[in-house]
Formats: sequence, structure tokens, C-alpha cells
Amino acid sequence: MTGNGEMVAAISAAVAGSEREHRLLLQSIVDTARVIFGAKASSIFLVNEEHGDLVFEAVSGEGEQVLVGRRFPATRGIAGWVLNARDALIVDDLSASTVFARDIAESTAYVPGGLMAVPLIHDDEALGVLEVLDPHPQARASIDELALLTLFASQASAALRIVQRNRYARRVLDGTGAEFGDLVSIVSALAGGSAGRRQAGLRLIGSLHELLVDNQS
Repeated sequence: MTGNGEMVAAISAAVAGSEREHRLLLQSIVDTARVIFGAKASSIFLVNEEHGDLVFEAVSGEGEQVLVGRRFPATRGIAGWVLNARDALIVDDLSASTVFARDIAESTAYVPGGLMAVPLIHDDEALGVLEVLDPHPQARASIDELALLTLFASQASAALRIVQRNRYARRVLDGTGAEFGDLVSIVSALAGGSAGRRQAGLRLIGSLHELLVDNQS
């Protein structure tokens, strides 16, 4: 019989492994976007569910070594505008933009001259923003930039949603996610109980599952 501690450790390891894989996917998205657009940098931001800020999740090019994990208000800058408007934006001259937050850019040690940004949306939820900084004009002229950005955004959105769920699952396992705390307690009780009690508990969970599925259909 697998002990409760071993069960939680196994689930935690699976959660951590899955998040690593999807973070690698996010990194590959920004790396590919930067190369295709001939850009100086590309970034993916995620909305932090606890604080509501935008957080650098993946960076390619300028700032790659220092920006991941940094956050700023989700109401500021081009990224904030794109997130809240849920609309893509291409700005060729940021010096003339009234939305661009130059102070935020200066704090990253790289101030772009132009950028392209698209919201990352999954199931009508705005998860974050994908930005491409200083794309090369020749590269942009040869492609349908908005269509390609949208393609990158759809891949990034799916990966970000899984990262969010994994982080929430880890908070639940750590005892800081209250919403499903009772479920964790039930699993713990089943893991440590007798065979008869486990079978009875599993039958109860099966009945609850059937009830929930019937209500959704």
C-alpha cells in the first residue's frame, strides 16, 4: 500500500515535471518568434492570479538572463493595454506612443523602438501577453505578421493554462490552496485507511463523479 507521504510526493513530482515541460514549450515559442521576426527580443507574460500583476514567464534575446520572474502592474504599458483590450497591437515607433511605459522598459535595461504584442486567451480568459520587440522590417514584410502572432499566441495560451493549473495543484498539495483542501484530506484518509474503507470511499467518489457529469450534460 502506498503511504500518504509517498502519494503526495508522487503527485508533486508529476506536477513539477509537467510544468518544466510546458515552460520549455513557452521558451521555444519566444525563441522561434524572435528568430522568425528577426527581433531583438521576445517575451511571454502571465497574469499572476494572487497579485494581478504581469510576470515575465519566458524571455528570448535581450534580458533573457535577468527578466524571468520580474513583474509589473497589469494596467500599464503596451502589455497591459493589450491584456485589458484583448486586442493585438503593432507599434512601429514607440517614441510616439502614449501607451508605452518607458520607465518599465528602462528598468529592464532594454528600451525597444517598436514592438508587436498579442493577448494570450484561453476559454475567454486573458492569461497574458506575447511580445516581439524590434522585429526586423525585412522579416515583417515577408509574412502575415498578425496571423503568425496569433498562431504563436494559441500555443502559448494552452501552455500557460497548464502552468497555472500545475501551480494551483502544488499550492493545494502544500496546504495553501483552500478551495480543494477537503479533497486532499479525503485522498489522505483513503490512502491511510483499511482496504474496506478505501473501497467504500472510492464507490462514494464514483457516485459523486457520475452526479457531476450528469449535471454538466
